[in-house]
Amino acid sequence: MAGKAYLVGGGPGRADLITVRGLNLLRQADVLLYDHLIAPELLKEVPPHAELISVGKGPKHHLMDQGQINELLVARVRAGKQVVRLKGGDPFVFGHGGEELLALAQAGLPFEVVPGISSALAVPAYAGVPLTHRDLASAFAVVTGHEAPERPESSVDWNALAQVPTLVILMGLKRSGSICAALLAAGRAPDTPAVAISWGTTDQQQVVRSNLHELPAAVADLPTPVVLVIGKVAGLAEALAWFQSDGLAPGFVPLLREQPS
Repeated sequence: MAGKAYLVGGGPGRADLITVRGLNLLRQADVLLYDHLIAPELLKEVPPHAELISVGKGPKHHLMDQGQINELLVARVRAGKQVVRLKGGDPFVFGHGGEELLALAQAGLPFEVVPGISSALAVPAYAGVPLTHRDLASAFAVVTGHEAPERPESSVDWNALAQVPTLVILMGLKRSGSICAALLAAGRAPDTPAVAISWGTTDQQQVVRSNLHELPAAVADLPTPVVLVIGKVAGLAEALAWFQSDGLAPGFVPLLREQPS
């Protein structure tokens, strides 16, 4: 059988938020290359013969650099393996998915993309924050917090982003102070509602409700990963809070594992 790569989005944290197609491909994989923020329960879904390789990149700790991951992916597909590249959230949202597929395309190897539920959408939903609302916000933007606003070479235009009704900031906890300062300097009101969600969709979820001015101090002790949401819709988080830990959030709900008789 010819090898093929499957770039699969693993979802935002809770294991049973993976797509049906993604789960089916896991169960057929010869090789699984997986990231740091993958639900451990998903690793149990691969066949016993499958090779599991952790290629995750955490803060200040990279098991492999991106070039090495690309080379490994190409090598396993060339060897005739069915390779699942499992990424947190959606593979095309700050996930280097495009880089990995370019490496496969340049090598003339087949691949498929299986979209996943991005944490940018799911985590606010689990905190009771609709990103749009007819009376409050008709647009939203998703931005990485990795780039400090004060960097001259930053590609993020925080002045423009300050005008967007809802901002979703991924990986922005470390730079929350400079991000909020940039938005305030661009004219965003200090009392703009804001929330920070740690370990969203899982039983470890924590939600901190604040405002733009006070957000950096309010989130200082939150564990990562954290999603920040800034805008009027964040003010709905208390009224719409629905998610309570049920003991199932780390993994699959029982029915998902039942097979047809």
